[in-house]
Amino acid sequence: MLWTTWLVLLLFWGPTSSEQQQQDVRDGHLKEIRADSHRKRSPPPVEPLDFGFVPSGVYDTHAYYEPGAIGILFHMVHAFLYVVQPNPFPKDLIVKVIQQNMGGIKIEEWRKPENVVLLLQGLYYESGFITCGSIGVVLLILLPTVGACFCLCRCCENCGGEMHQRQKKNADCQRGFYTASLVAASVFITVGVLFAYAANHNISAQIKSTRRLINTNMRDLKTFANNTPAQVEYLTAQYTTAKNKVLSDLDNIGPLLGGRIHSQLEKEVVPPLDTALRMAGAMRETKEALESVGSSLEVLQEGTGKLQASLSGERASLSNTLSDPACTNGAVSHTCNTIRATLTQLGVNAEFSGLPDISRPLANVDTVLKTDLSNIVQKGYSSFNDTPRLVKEQTKNIVSGVKGMLDKIGGEITGFAKMFPVEASLVNFTIFLNEGQKNIESYYPQIDQMDFYRWIGCVTVLCMLVLILAFNFLGLFCGTCGYDKQATPTTRGCLSNTGGNLLMAGVGFSFIFGWLLMGLVTTLFVVGGNVEKLVCEPLANRQLFKIIDTPYMVHPTKKNFLPGMLFQNPNIDLTVGSVYRECYENNGLYHALQLETMFNVNTFLNKTVYNKDLANVFESVKINLQDIALLEQEGRDSLINFANSGVGDIDYAAYLAEVNKGVTLVDLLSFSSDLEAQADQLPRGALENALKGHASSIRQIHKEQVVPLEQAMSTLSQSVRLLQRTASDLPVKVTNVLSAIDAAEYLITNNASHVVNQETRGYIENLVGYFKQYTEWVKDSLTAEVAQCKPISNIVDSMEIVACSFIVDSVNIFWFGLGGCCVLLIPSIIFSVKLAKYYRRMDTEDVFDDTGNTGEPVFDIHGNLAVVSSPYYNTLTRFPRASAPPSLPDW
Repeated sequence: MLWTTWLVLLLFWGPTSSEQQQQDVRDGHLKEIRADSHRKRSPPPVEPLDFGFVPSGVYDTHAYYEPGAIGILFHMVHAFLYVVQPNPFPKDLIVKVIQQNMGGIKIEEWRKPENVVLLLQGLYYESGFITCGSIGVVLLILLPTVGACFCLCRCCENCGGEMHQRQKKNADCQRGFYTASLVAASVFITVGVLFAYAANHNISAQIKSTRRLINTNMRDLKTFANNTPAQVEYLTAQYTTAKNKVLSDLDNIGPLLGGRIHSQLEKEVVPPLDTALRMAGAMRETKEALESVGSSLEVLQEGTGKLQASLSGERASLSNTLSDPACTNGAVSHTCNTIRATLTQLGVNAEFSGLPDISRPLANVDTVLKTDLSNIVQKGYSSFNDTPRLVKEQTKNIVSGVKGMLDKIGGEITGFAKMFPVEASLVNFTIFLNEGQKNIESYYPQIDQMDFYRWIGCVTVLCMLVLILAFNFLGLFCGTCGYDKQATPTTRGCLSNTGGNLLMAGVGFSFIFGWLLMGLVTTLFVVGGNVEKLVCEPLANRQLFKIIDTPYMVHPTKKNFLPGMLFQNPNIDLTVGSVYRECYENNGLYHALQLETMFNVNTFLNKTVYNKDLANVFESVKINLQDIALLEQEGRDSLINFANSGVGDIDYAAYLAEVNKGVTLVDLLSFSSDLEAQADQLPRGALENALKGHASSIRQIHKEQVVPLEQAMSTLSQSVRLLQRTASDLPVKVTNVLSAIDAAEYLITNNASHVVNQETRGYIENLVGYFKQYTEWVKDSLTAEVAQCKPISNIVDSMEIVACSFIVDSVNIFWFGLGGCCVLLIPSIIFSVKLAKYYRRMDTEDVFDDTGNTGEPVFDIHGNLAVVSSPYYNTLTRFPRASAPPSLPDW
């Protein structure tokens, strides 16, 4: 038994005012960053691992029985037994009886009141069987007694033994009734014989199915034994899946852990760098805008001077033209005076020569731009983005140590699986199964021989009834065919007389065999009925398991029977019912037998897979980010110099005031159009043509000089406004950028340890999560996939099918049909005796004297008064007298 114990146990087993303002802003940033860095973050979800499918075998046994047509008879017997015994299964009564008789049955113990109560309860439960059994015993005694008395009585020419039949008017009616009743009784007896024969044949037919069930159950047990080592090996081998995933994450600790740290710090570090990078762009834009302002200003100053000269010359020329004598004419003088009054509008409106110089701010910006702030900020980006590499470099020794420990753990798991002789035990178990199957198969010839003898015995019993039925049917056939209504009882034919004799022979054999059949029926009924009610039904609804699983059922000091037998520990909460239920659901034997109470594989894996040494190594992970520099001092100086470059001191209002003015006092195009309109009012001549020539000159001045100046003014306006936006609160913006960078660097150098520790814990939890997935997968596999114990429940179900469905139900059908035949033998005897009188040839008969139809009284042969009123009744002249006179004292 040692190897079986091994088998059961071993199948299973992660300053100045500006400085004060800058300090206030920096303090605000630091408080905000500290609050955010201490905010609890949920770790990322653990990536699910694919451990594949545990190799499993296919069990061949289908422990299900469909009886087919004979199932109707099974239901009939079950219904009859329910009528006989409608009481529920007496679980409590059986438990009390077993517990009170553990030391053996003692007669004196049953005299105690509590035992008497149990006895009365048992008698009450068995009252139906006791009643039916008593009836069977009474019939068993009465049949031979009544038969003997009947035989003696008939020998004395009583009880119908006298060969004389009285003439009755309803004789035909009575004969028909007896015939019909006997036919009905014989038919029902035939049905009962067929029921019994079907049951007898069903037992023989199902014995072959029993062999199939035995073979498939043996194959399933061999499959169970052969697959279990491969399943256990697969479980241990899948540790490699978890280990490889952990090793993969350790090899990528830089991108994983460093990337998580980077992503957590990114939202505090990258925005200041982005702002600094935008500030570098703003510096270049400022330089370009200043240069644009300078060039536009030079263009405007030069262009306005030329425009002023052109307008002055045109104004003087137009004044000379208006001095023409033609303008003195009264009709023309008004128009000339009007034109002369508008000459003052021909002048330059904007004055750009007085605007402040921007050469000094431009020079300062040029000096600032000599330092490549963009490159410095990119270095900050690179330094911060180099966090994964820093993490990988700083954890290089830890990663190598963890790899060695994981290899050691894998070796421990494999060594533990090989520490027990699982394969040797299963080989012994397979040998045991083969030998057991051979031993069972060696009994097949004996079983077939015993079944043949049983079949012969049952057929012999049925032949008794068939013999009786043969006499009944032959008697009915001969009597009915040979019966002649015209014949008198003494003159009946040979065929009719033979029918009556056959019926009486059937009666004789009924008395001879009836009590034997009744004794057999009573015995089978009591035994088969109680087996059905006390074993098969409670086994089908699992009530029988509750009796076996009753605490302290087997021994008053042992709580549970099954764990006491398997593990010598009766206190384990393990029951036969629970084992059957788990195996019926095809769960693993480790879970079904609750082997975790003997050896908890989950605890072993938790201690082995993620032990204290591995935990200490993981906890020793320290990440130092103090080498990260976001902005060098040169970049800080560049930002400060840009804030102090003087861009904010430029008088942008003066520039915008001049830009918002028009280039000229009046729109030259409108002025020239008005001048042409007024010239059209003058008489045709030299004056009109001269004025139109001046209008054309003014348009030319607008096109060649005013339009370029307007474009230059637009460019100047855009540049000035850009500079104004850039210079707006420039010191505050620079201060904010520097404060944000200082706060981010403070977070990295002084407060990043919390983020690092938090992300490290999340990373370690991921690694531990892989091991937890493995241990949970092992636990689930042991529960549902490894060593699936369906063959155990199949064996129980197969035993139930063989014992109850094949044998007990068939036996019950046999006694049910046989019992019906025995009961129907009683009316068959009565009707056969009655009907034989109408078929047998009598020795004497009733005779009537013919007195010439005078109506005078005559006496028949028995001395009774008779009246003969018809020649038909003159039997003395038409028929001979009876050969034997009646035995009357006064004859």
